[in-house]
Amino acid sequence: MASSAEPIPTGIIDPPINADPAASERQLGVTMATALVVGNMIGAGIFLLPALLAPFGANAIYAWGITIAGALFLAATFAILSAHVEGGPFVYVEEAFGSEVAFVVMWSYLISVWTALAILPIAAVSNLSHIAPVLGAPIVAPAASILLLWLMWLVNASGARAAGAVQVVTTVLKALPLIVILVIAAIYLGRGIPPADQTVVPASGSAIAGAAALCLFSMLGIECASISTDKVKDPHRTIPIASVLGPAITGAIYVGVTWAVFYLLPSAEAAKSPSPFADAAQPFLGSFAGSAIAAFAAISALGCLNGWTLCAGEIPLKLARDGALPAWFGKTTGPGTPVRAQVVACVVATLLVVSNYSRSLAGMFAFITLISVVSTLVLYVGCSAGALKLLAGGRIRSGRLAVCAALGLAFSLWAFWGAGLEPSLWGLALVATGIPVWFAVRRTRRLTATSPLAAAQEAAPEGSSA
Repeated sequence: MASSAEPIPTGIIDPPINADPAASERQLGVTMATALVVGNMIGAGIFLLPALLAPFGANAIYAWGITIAGALFLAATFAILSAHVEGGPFVYVEEAFGSEVAFVVMWSYLISVWTALAILPIAAVSNLSHIAPVLGAPIVAPAASILLLWLMWLVNASGARAAGAVQVVTTVLKALPLIVILVIAAIYLGRGIPPADQTVVPASGSAIAGAAALCLFSMLGIECASISTDKVKDPHRTIPIASVLGPAITGAIYVGVTWAVFYLLPSAEAAKSPSPFADAAQPFLGSFAGSAIAAFAAISALGCLNGWTLCAGEIPLKLARDGALPAWFGKTTGPGTPVRAQVVACVVATLLVVSNYSRSLAGMFAFITLISVVSTLVLYVGCSAGALKLLAGGRIRSGRLAVCAALGLAFSLWAFWGAGLEPSLWGLALVATGIPVWFAVRRTRRLTATSPLAAAQEAAPEGSSA
């Protein structure tokens, strides 16, 4: 864990736990790493987002342009940092600001992952309810959502390669409904059919910022290749490619499909639709095709859930290996899978689903979306500001990084404003829950620091000896 200039001491590693993962754990090449990024970004968000963006009118398109540009600057920041500093976002922030700030940043990001694990299976069930309305019943919906959540955990428990294979397949499948919507809109446009009626909303900075905060949820995931660095082959080459190529592909798709849905579906209908893509395609292709699109949208949500389940294990694993979480989280199975961390994440997500099952999907999705955005923005602000500090201290020298980090930081702060006060306060309150965890970890680390053997045994894979 060193910059390109000189080694930078870290404040919490005493000693590193499993700091050098075995080569057998590095199972994600360029294709799978890019699929992980694209798959984590193209999930439930884009398939439900038209319903949330419809009231913003043309401001939504402007918001997409700014959001994609900001996401690419952030992606470039992660990519350049990965070439100078090994270890991922937690280490970037730690080397710039110290272990305390790094823990807060990654705890906030962990919260955003847990909230994503809660909302994604619900979104999948919502789309499936277009086909089987019984799935939308008050008791059936949360039960089905929890079942899907734990099924994806079983996939990830089999190892990173199994999760990566599922990610490649679902990434291909989830592209199909997006392509269908684009083709239908192009046919209508070629026939000279006028667009559907849309709400006319004057352009304003506040409206664009509000829409951008919602758009950003669908762009979350640009950091996934860096988060899963221990599972990536040739990370110095693979992570920069996946970090930039993934958001570029995703952003181009998003702008096109958002325009297509707005072209085909009146905003009044889109705002009330549980499956806007299916409702937009149904008049052209019939009810069966509409149901097929809803099914593919559900597959997309499940693919996204698969990717985030992988990250939900990798983040605590990295924190445990760096000494910022108990070594209990750093224990892996034979294939190198952090099953304990994944189980904790799924339990928390299950509790979130159960506690919110009575809310409407649209209301719950919108609010939790903004909380997830706020929680992730803490990571984006921390890494962008950390890059600028490392540059100012002369530990990294890169003009491209200076530009990308400055613009990424400005975009992240602007997105905080767009998210609004209430979600921001909720997000910060959830971040504060990590404070007692940090002090408990510090105390535990001091007590166990004199016994490296015990720590190594605690971190050893299941069924092996340290």
